[in-house]
Amino acid sequence: MTLTETAYAKINLALHVRRRREDGYHELETLFAFVDGGDRLAAEFAGEDRITVSGEFAGALDNPFDNILAHTLTKFPRGEGWHVHLEKNLPVAAGLGGGSADAGALIRMIAEAQSVPNDVMQRAAALGADVPACVWSDMKIGRGTGTELERVDNDLKGTPILLVNPRVPVPTGPVFKAWAKDGKGKDGGALPTGSAREIATNGRNDLEAPAIAICPPVADILAALADTAPWLARMSGSGATCFALYADTAARDAAAADIAARQPDWWQMTGLLR
Repeated sequence: MTLTETAYAKINLALHVRRRREDGYHELETLFAFVDGGDRLAAEFAGEDRITVSGEFAGALDNPFDNILAHTLTKFPRGEGWHVHLEKNLPVAAGLGGGSADAGALIRMIAEAQSVPNDVMQRAAALGADVPACVWSDMKIGRGTGTELERVDNDLKGTPILLVNPRVPVPTGPVFKAWAKDGKGKDGGALPTGSAREIATNGRNDLEAPAIAICPPVADILAALADTAPWLARMSGSGATCFALYADTAARDAAAADIAARQPDWWQMTGLLR
C-alpha cells in the first residue's frame, strides 16, 4: 500500500510579534492559512525507516536522515518501518513552513494508516512551533509561539493566491534578532478581531521590515506584487516569500505571467486558499 499526501504551503496572513519571552522564544499572534499546493509525500511500508528526497529544492536538505521527517517518524512509532519519499517543491527557509508542512503531512499519513496518540498536538509542537497548525492545515489563529490554536471564520476559502520568492533563503533566527535590535522590537498591538478577511486586511507582518534589511529583494517582490493590483500583498512568516491575494483567478494568473516575464529567476506558485 502506498500513502500519499500534499504538504500544504503555510502562509501567515498576519503576524504580530508581541514580545520576546524569557525562554528566548517570541510571543506571537498570527493568522495561519494554507495553499492547496506544496510538497508531495509518498510512503510505503518497509523493513526499516528510510527517507528519500527529490524535487527542485531537494539539494537544500543536507541530510535527509536528520531532518524533521526523521524526527516525526521517531515521535510517532509504528508497527513497521516506513519508506517516505519527499518531493521538495517549496523553497527552504522561505516563510512557507515547508518542513513543518512536511511533518504535518506525514502525521496525517500515519493517522490514515493506523491511529495517532491522544497527545498528537503536544508531540507535533515538540517538532516545531508551526507543526500543530500544519497537522490539519486549516485556517487558524495561532498564539503563544504559534502552538495555541483558535478557530476563525474562514471567509477567504478559495481565494486566488500568488506566492513569489527570490530564491534567497532567509533563516528565521536573524530576522527575529533584527526585529529586537536597537530597541525596535516593540509591541505594535494585538491581532485584529473578526473574520479571516478582516484580520488579514487590518493586520500586518512585524517581521517584514527586519527581513527586508537582511534580504532587500523582499521589498522588490512586494513592489512588483503591488503593481499587479491585488487586494492584499504581504510577506509570509520571516520571509522571503511574499504573497498576493486577488479577486479572481484571471487577475492572479495575469499577475503571475507579468512577474514571470519581468523576473524569470524568481520562484512562484499559484493556488487557492484552503
